[in-house]
Amino acid sequence: MVNGYKPTTLQEAVEIKSRVSVTPYAGGTDLMVRNIPDAVYLFLNDIDELRQITQDDAYIRIGAAVTFTQALDSDLVPPLMKEAISRIAAPAIRNAGTFGGNLGNASDKADSVLAGFALDGRVRLVSAKGERVIPFDDFCVRRGVTNIADDELIAEILLPKEKCALPYYYKKIGGRSALAISRVAFAGAYEVHNGVIQAISATVIGEGKFTRYREVEATLIGKSVDEVSANADAYAERFIEKMTFTRGRVSAEYRKTVVTNLFKDYFASMK
Repeated sequence: MVNGYKPTTLQEAVEIKSRVSVTPYAGGTDLMVRNIPDAVYLFLNDIDELRQITQDDAYIRIGAAVTFTQALDSDLVPPLMKEAISRIAAPAIRNAGTFGGNLGNASDKADSVLAGFALDGRVRLVSAKGERVIPFDDFCVRRGVTNIADDELIAEILLPKEKCALPYYYKKIGGRSALAISRVAFAGAYEVHNGVIQAISATVIGEGKFTRYREVEATLIGKSVDEVSANADAYAERFIEKMTFTRGRVSAEYRKTVVTNLFKDYFASMK
Protein backbone atom coordinates (compact mmCIF):
# COMPACT_ATOMS: atom_id res chain seq x y z
CA MET A 1 0.00 0.00 0.00
CA VAL A 2 1.24 3.48 -0.84
CA ASN A 3 1.39 5.59 2.33
CA GLY A 4 2.52 8.82 0.78
CA TYR A 5 3.57 10.92 -2.20
CA LYS A 6 6.42 13.43 -2.24
CA PRO A 7 6.01 15.85 -5.17
CA THR A 8 8.66 18.45 -5.94
CA THR A 9 6.45 20.98 -7.74
CA LEU A 10 3.05 22.47 -6.97
CA GLN A 11 1.72 21.30 -10.33
CA GLU A 12 2.70 17.73 -9.51
CA ALA A 13 1.06 18.04 -6.09
CA VAL A 14 -2.30 19.25 -7.41
CA GLU A 15 -2.31 16.57 -10.09
CA ILE A 16 -1.87 13.90 -7.41
CA LYS A 17 -4.62 15.46 -5.31
CA SER A 18 -6.97 15.50 -8.31
CA ARG A 19 -6.87 11.72 -8.58
CA VAL A 20 -5.98 10.37 -5.12
CA SER A 21 -7.49 10.93 -1.68
CA VAL A 22 -4.52 12.29 0.27
CA THR A 23 -3.86 14.29 3.42
CA PRO A 24 -1.51 17.25 2.87
CA TYR A 25 1.50 17.16 5.19
CA ALA A 26 4.10 19.89 5.66
CA GLY A 27 5.28 20.39 9.25
CA GLY A 28 3.02 17.68 10.63
CA THR A 29 2.85 19.17 14.12
CA ASP A 30 -0.89 18.42 14.34
CA LEU A 31 -1.00 15.35 12.11
CA MET A 32 1.70 13.45 14.01
CA VAL A 33 -0.49 13.22 17.10
CA ARG A 34 -3.68 12.26 15.30
CA ASN A 35 -2.69 8.77 14.16
CA ILE A 36 -5.13 8.78 11.23
CA PRO A 37 -5.84 5.15 10.27
CA ASP A 38 -4.68 4.18 6.75
CA ALA A 39 -3.77 7.79 5.92
CA VAL A 40 -2.10 8.47 2.60
CA TYR A 41 -0.03 11.63 2.91
CA LEU A 42 0.93 14.25 0.36
CA PHE A 43 4.29 15.50 1.62
CA LEU A 44 4.77 19.13 0.61
CA ASN A 45 8.14 19.82 2.24
CA ASP A 46 10.16 19.82 -0.99
CA ILE A 47 7.95 22.21 -2.98
CA ASP A 48 9.93 25.42 -3.24
CA GLU A 49 6.89 27.38 -4.50
CA LEU A 50 5.19 26.84 -1.14
CA ARG A 51 8.16 27.92 0.96
CA GLN A 52 8.53 31.53 -0.21
CA ILE A 53 7.67 34.86 1.40
CA THR A 54 7.29 37.49 -1.32
CA GLN A 55 5.45 40.69 -2.10
CA ASP A 56 3.76 42.38 -5.02
CA ASP A 57 2.00 45.73 -5.31
CA ALA A 58 -1.01 44.53 -3.32
CA TYR A 59 0.02 41.74 -0.95
CA ILE A 60 2.57 40.20 1.32
CA ARG A 61 2.44 36.59 0.12
CA ILE A 62 3.27 33.79 2.57
CA GLY A 63 3.60 30.30 1.13
CA ALA A 64 1.59 27.54 2.76
CA ALA A 65 4.74 25.58 3.72
CA VAL A 66 6.50 28.59 5.26
CA THR A 67 7.34 27.83 8.88
CA PHE A 68 6.67 30.21 11.73
CA THR A 69 10.39 30.52 12.43
CA GLN A 70 11.01 31.45 8.79
CA ALA A 71 8.31 34.12 9.02
CA LEU A 72 9.75 35.54 12.23
CA ASP A 73 13.07 36.01 10.42
CA SER A 74 11.50 37.78 7.44
CA ASP A 75 11.44 41.56 7.02
CA LEU A 76 8.26 41.26 4.94
CA VAL A 77 5.96 39.69 7.53
CA PRO A 78 3.96 42.40 9.36
CA PRO A 79 4.42 43.05 13.10
CA LEU A 80 0.94 41.87 14.11
CA MET A 81 1.47 38.50 12.45
CA LYS A 82 4.95 38.20 13.95
CA GLU A 83 3.68 38.91 17.44
CA ALA A 84 0.93 36.31 17.09
CA ILE A 85 3.16 33.52 15.78
CA SER A 86 5.93 34.30 18.27
CA ARG A 87 3.53 33.04 20.96
CA ILE A 88 2.92 29.69 19.27
CA ALA A 89 4.16 26.82 21.42
CA ALA A 90 7.95 26.37 21.63
CA PRO A 91 10.82 26.88 19.14
CA ALA A 92 10.73 23.24 18.04
CA ILE A 93 7.07 23.57 17.03
CA ARG A 94 7.63 26.94 15.35
CA ASN A 95 10.53 25.43 13.40
CA ALA A 96 8.21 22.84 11.86
CA GLY A 97 4.69 24.31 11.99
CA THR A 98 3.45 26.05 8.84
CA PHE A 99 0.92 28.69 7.86
CA GLY A 100 -1.00 26.33 5.61
CA GLY A 101 -1.25 23.73 8.34
CA ASN A 102 -2.39 26.25 10.95
CA LEU A 103 -5.10 27.50 8.59
CA GLY A 104 -6.12 24.16 7.12
CA ASN A 105 -6.41 22.54 10.54
CA ALA A 106 -9.45 24.78 11.10
CA SER A 107 -8.83 25.16 14.81
CA ASP A 108 -10.52 28.06 16.55
CA LYS A 109 -7.30 28.47 18.57
CA ALA A 110 -4.97 29.10 15.60
CA ASP A 111 -2.85 32.17 16.37
CA SER A 112 -1.78 32.93 12.80
CA VAL A 113 -5.40 32.68 11.63
CA LEU A 114 -6.50 35.20 14.27
CA ALA A 115 -3.93 37.69 12.98
CA GLY A 116 -4.89 36.93 9.39
CA PHE A 117 -8.52 37.75 10.14
CA ALA A 118 -7.56 41.09 11.69
CA LEU A 119 -5.45 41.94 8.61
CA ASP A 120 -8.19 41.07 6.07
CA GLY A 121 -6.21 38.02 4.93
CA ARG A 122 -7.04 36.00 1.86
CA VAL A 123 -6.29 32.41 0.90
CA ARG A 124 -5.00 31.36 -2.50
CA LEU A 125 -6.25 27.88 -3.32
CA VAL A 126 -4.98 25.88 -6.28
CA SER A 127 -6.10 22.72 -8.07
CA ALA A 128 -5.39 21.02 -11.37
CA LYS A 129 -8.30 23.03 -12.80
CA GLY A 130 -7.03 26.45 -11.76
CA GLU A 131 -7.00 28.67 -8.70
CA ARG A 132 -9.17 30.98 -6.63
CA VAL A 133 -8.56 33.58 -3.94
CA ILE A 134 -11.07 33.91 -1.10
CA PRO A 135 -11.19 35.91 2.15
CA PHE A 136 -10.43 34.20 5.45
CA ASP A 137 -14.09 34.88 6.34
CA ASP A 138 -15.22 32.58 3.53
CA PHE A 139 -12.50 29.95 4.01
CA CYS A 140 -13.12 29.31 7.72
CA VAL A 141 -16.62 27.89 8.02
CA ARG A 142 -16.49 26.71 11.64
CA ARG A 143 -14.19 24.74 13.91
CA GLY A 144 -12.84 21.78 11.96
CA VAL A 145 -14.52 22.80 8.68
CA THR A 146 -13.12 24.87 5.81
CA ASN A 147 -14.33 25.88 2.37
CA ILE A 148 -11.64 23.97 0.51
CA ALA A 149 -12.57 21.52 -2.24
CA ASP A 150 -11.32 17.94 -2.22
CA ASP A 151 -8.97 18.62 -5.13
CA GLU A 152 -7.54 21.90 -3.80
CA LEU A 153 -4.42 22.80 -1.85
CA ILE A 154 -3.64 25.94 0.12
CA ALA A 155 -0.88 27.68 -1.82
CA GLU A 156 -0.50 31.06 -0.14
CA ILE A 157 -1.79 33.36 2.56
CA LEU A 158 -2.19 36.88 1.19
CA LEU A 159 -2.03 39.90 3.51
CA PRO A 160 -3.08 43.28 2.02
CA LYS A 161 -0.11 45.62 2.29
CA GLU A 162 -2.19 48.63 3.30
CA LYS A 163 -3.45 46.67 6.33
CA CYS A 164 -0.01 45.37 7.29
CA ALA A 165 1.28 48.86 7.99
CA LEU A 166 -1.53 49.88 10.36
CA PRO A 167 -1.21 50.24 14.15
CA TYR A 168 -2.38 47.05 15.82
CA TYR A 169 -3.43 45.50 19.11
CA TYR A 170 -2.72 41.91 20.16
CA LYS A 171 -3.21 40.06 23.43
CA LYS A 172 -3.08 36.34 24.19
CA ILE A 173 -4.27 34.80 27.44
CA GLY A 174 -3.46 31.19 28.24
CA GLY A 175 -3.05 28.99 31.28
CA ARG A 176 0.67 29.81 31.50
CA SER A 177 3.17 32.18 29.94
CA ALA A 178 4.71 29.65 27.50
CA LEU A 179 3.52 26.63 25.52
CA ALA A 180 -0.05 27.82 26.05
CA ILE A 181 -3.07 27.17 23.85
CA SER A 182 -5.10 30.36 23.84
CA ARG A 183 -8.03 30.52 26.22
CA VAL A 184 -8.73 33.97 24.88
CA ALA A 185 -6.80 36.07 22.36
CA PHE A 186 -7.59 39.32 20.60
CA ALA A 187 -6.23 40.93 17.45
CA GLY A 188 -7.16 44.19 15.82
CA ALA A 189 -5.79 46.82 13.47
CA TYR A 190 -6.98 50.36 12.90
CA GLU A 191 -6.36 53.49 10.87
CA VAL A 192 -6.74 56.99 12.30
CA HIS A 193 -6.43 60.35 10.53
CA ASN A 194 -6.69 63.62 12.45
CA GLY A 195 -8.10 61.78 15.42
CA VAL A 196 -10.89 60.09 13.43
CA ILE A 197 -11.15 56.33 12.83
CA GLN A 198 -10.96 55.52 9.12
CA ALA A 199 -10.75 51.71 9.35
CA ILE A 200 -10.88 49.15 12.13
CA SER A 201 -10.85 45.40 12.63
CA ALA A 202 -11.35 43.24 15.70
CA THR A 203 -11.47 39.48 16.11
CA VAL A 204 -11.08 37.11 19.03
CA ILE A 205 -10.25 33.59 20.12
CA GLY A 206 -12.77 32.74 22.77
CA GLU A 207 -16.19 32.06 21.26
CA GLY A 208 -15.47 28.81 19.44
CA LYS A 209 -15.03 30.32 15.98
CA PHE A 210 -13.29 33.09 14.06
CA THR A 211 -15.38 35.88 12.64
CA ARG A 212 -15.36 39.59 11.95
CA TYR A 213 -18.41 41.55 13.05
CA ARG A 214 -18.02 43.96 10.19
CA GLU A 215 -21.39 45.63 10.62
CA VAL A 216 -20.38 46.58 14.17
CA GLU A 217 -16.91 47.68 13.05
CA ALA A 218 -18.61 49.96 10.54
CA THR A 219 -20.38 51.86 13.33
CA LEU A 220 -16.98 53.06 14.60
CA ILE A 221 -15.88 54.50 11.24
CA GLY A 222 -15.98 58.26 11.39
CA LYS A 223 -15.97 58.37 15.19
CA SER A 224 -13.22 60.22 16.98
CA VAL A 225 -10.69 58.22 18.95
CA ASP A 226 -11.49 60.34 22.01
CA GLU A 227 -15.19 59.49 21.77
CA VAL A 228 -14.58 55.76 21.36
CA SER A 229 -12.09 55.71 24.22
CA ALA A 230 -14.38 57.69 26.54
CA ASN A 231 -17.28 55.34 25.77
CA ALA A 232 -15.28 52.11 25.58
CA ASP A 233 -17.82 50.16 27.67
CA ALA A 234 -20.69 50.98 25.34
CA TYR A 235 -18.72 50.29 22.18
CA ALA A 236 -17.42 47.00 23.59
CA GLU A 237 -20.99 45.96 24.35
CA ARG A 238 -21.95 46.40 20.68
CA PHE A 239 -19.57 43.58 19.82
CA ILE A 240 -20.28 41.41 22.87
CA GLU A 241 -24.02 41.31 22.22
CA LYS A 242 -23.32 39.71 18.83
CA MET A 243 -21.15 36.96 20.31
CA THR A 244 -21.98 33.57 21.77
CA PHE A 245 -19.57 32.19 24.35
CA THR A 246 -19.37 28.47 25.15
CA ARG A 247 -17.60 26.53 27.83
CA GLY A 248 -14.23 25.00 26.94
CA ARG A 249 -11.20 24.77 29.18
CA VAL A 250 -12.75 27.69 31.05
CA SER A 251 -16.31 28.86 31.60
CA ALA A 252 -18.34 30.89 29.13
CA GLU A 253 -18.63 33.62 31.76
CA TYR A 254 -14.84 33.85 32.04
CA ARG A 255 -14.44 34.14 28.27
CA LYS A 256 -17.09 36.83 28.02
CA THR A 257 -15.56 38.88 30.83
CA VAL A 258 -12.05 38.70 29.40
CA VAL A 259 -13.14 39.49 25.84
CA THR A 260 -15.16 42.46 27.10
CA ASN A 261 -12.11 43.80 28.95
CA LEU A 262 -9.92 43.31 25.88
CA PHE A 263 -12.31 45.32 23.72
CA LYS A 264 -12.24 48.12 26.28
CA ASP A 265 -8.45 48.04 26.42
CA TYR A 266 -8.23 48.03 22.61
CA PHE A 267 -10.38 51.14 22.33
CA ALA A 268 -8.54 52.89 25.14
CA SER A 269 -5.14 52.17 23.53
CA MET A 270 -5.96 53.85 20.19
CA LYS A 271 -4.18 57.07 19.35
